[in-house]
Amino acid sequence: MRHDVPWWVRHLLILAALVFAAILLVLPLLNVLAEAFAHGLGGYLKAVADPHTLHAVFLTSFVALIAVAVNLVFGVSAAWALTRYDFPGKSLLVTLIDLPFSVSPVVSGLIYVLTIGLQTKFGAWLDSHGIQILFATPGIVIATTFVTFPFVARETMPVMEAVGADQEEAALTLGASGWQTFWMVTLPNIKWGVIYGVILCGSRAMGEFGAVSVVAGRISGKSDTMSLRVEKLYQDFQSQAAFTVASLLLLLAVVTLVIKSVVEWRIRKTLEESSRKADVA
Repeated sequence: MRHDVPWWVRHLLILAALVFAAILLVLPLLNVLAEAFAHGLGGYLKAVADPHTLHAVFLTSFVALIAVAVNLVFGVSAAWALTRYDFPGKSLLVTLIDLPFSVSPVVSGLIYVLTIGLQTKFGAWLDSHGIQILFATPGIVIATTFVTFPFVARETMPVMEAVGADQEEAALTLGASGWQTFWMVTLPNIKWGVIYGVILCGSRAMGEFGAVSVVAGRISGKSDTMSLRVEKLYQDFQSQAAFTVASLLLLLAVVTLVIKSVVEWRIRKTLEESSRKADVA
């Protein structure tokens, strides 16, 4: 900490940060809660109990669960391959993992419409065989999985690199199989990085709007996610119900932030312990 900076500069910067945080974050969140409970607790529970809203909550949770499961398997596998081996196309794989960060979610949804829409041969073939992907749950799952693609891999790789491969090599030398080494050595060492990636992946999946809005069809009680439900209710002038669903997403965000903070602390502790072990060795 620099002590040569005048006290009034430090306080001014702190005040400016607090003001910006209050205006851009705290006040909108308080407004969401105020609007959600505008008709009292009874009105809030009535809005939550709406069948279409409950279906949106269920669909969002189901889609997020599948997206997290798929990205968990891919993310850990990709992190292991990228940190433990050198192979042709390694740089390309890293670039592809980061691709969803550089593509607009709306564009990514449009890509799937142009790829498997009815105007394409593949989409026409799917339709002729009674297989519906777009404007149904499978399309939402695909779009959500794409936009959450990087999180597990990107959060697991630094932890795996910091831990190193010494323990894995020792386990293999002592006769452990590849699966035994992974389950008994690798996974326990990287678990907090994996959990952190899963948290980010799940949070993004729950709140995804852009890509899902293109491929979902926005059919109430069928292909409405929570974020789409908020927009639909607000456009139908059901403001209190819209803010009620938004408050559920807000509650999810708060829970995610709490868990995220705990996991970040555990990751720092794991990396510090790995660094101390490396120094001793």
